[in-house]
Amino acid sequence: MKYNPAIHDRHSYRLRGFDNASERSYYLTLNTKYRQQLFGQIVNGKMILNEAGKVAHQCWLDIPLHFPHAQIHAFVIMPDHIHGIIELTKYKGNGRIGLFESPEKTIGSIVRGYKIGVTKWMRNNTEIYEVWQSGYYDHIIRNFPAFCRITDYIYANPKKWNK
Repeated sequence: MKYNPAIHDRHSYRLRGFDNASERSYYLTLNTKYRQQLFGQIVNGKMILNEAGKVAHQCWLDIPLHFPHAQIHAFVIMPDHIHGIIELTKYKGNGRIGLFESPEKTIGSIVRGYKIGVTKWMRNNTEIYEVWQSGYYDHIIRNFPAFCRITDYIYANPKKWNK
């Protein structure tokens, strides 16, 4: 079914008019459907990944293999969500450096590809078919102090789980 704003109650938090393929760093949060704790548990302030969590972790590390213009920075897999920073750089294809020309080079296409990879594994190896909430949260990181603050938040997230 095609999206119809009169029927569907979906709201985009994307910055209107912003090119989500531009060379920037993005802070992302992806939540599991119904906040299911699918990826492991927090023990003494440390995230202990289960098998699904290890797959989610490896899929995140593999993002640059599928999207060579994406660099991953700080990230953490939590029981029911993922926080991470992805930086988009100029696409280097066929020996030339050029501007992004395709929607497959946006932050949205990267998130979509990541979610598909984890979902395929979950469907093939568990009885869970609905893995992710629709959409995701993203924030454009505008400067280095913000980058540092967000990085600290990501790494401290497991320690703050019970608070």
